[in-house]
Amino acid sequence: MKEYLIETASIDYMNPIIQEKVQELKNQSNDDLDYIEQSYLFVRDEIPHSWDIGTNIVSRTASEVLINKTGICWTKSCLLAALLRANEIPSGISYQLLTIAEDDSEGHIIHALNTIYVKDSEKWIRIDARGNSGNLNTNFSLDKDQLAFQVREEFGEIDYNDNNADLDERLVNALAKTENLFEIDIDFDF
Repeated sequence: MKEYLIETASIDYMNPIIQEKVQELKNQSNDDLDYIEQSYLFVRDEIPHSWDIGTNIVSRTASEVLINKTGICWTKSCLLAALLRANEIPSGISYQLLTIAEDDSEGHIIHALNTIYVKDSEKWIRIDARGNSGNLNTNFSLDKDQLAFQVREEFGEIDYNDNNADLDERLVNALAKTENLFEIDIDFDF
């Protein structure tokens, strides 16, 4: 469980701006479960997905997502993990391989979401704070995965159903190499 509580370069929860948001969320929460849900709702609803708002801003870490007030799913997942880990709630990142277009004609991209250990239930859950937009609609649930995307195996999509302690190094490197989100290199094997 320890690896899901550590601070990393991407999940930089000791950053003062993260700590300030943690305190704000703690002040409006009744208990750990309420804190998890409030953190999830904040990241889902108050931090728009960069592609949804058409910005080329590249947020590379949890704190940058909070400063820039936008991020893609990779770093929005880092922000949610940071908010939770700062409150000693184990959290990780899970991935899906999804098509870029409605079919596999334009290739695939990696989607990130969160895993969270809920102490009271003694289980891991997966939640997706990507942000609701158009037909995408996710909610907080302890009982079943509430994910933005349903995997379509016929197009080569994969739900890895994994639990990683940090953002994958290939994603970190792709973010580090770009200054314009719309020019990010996503051409790598996952």
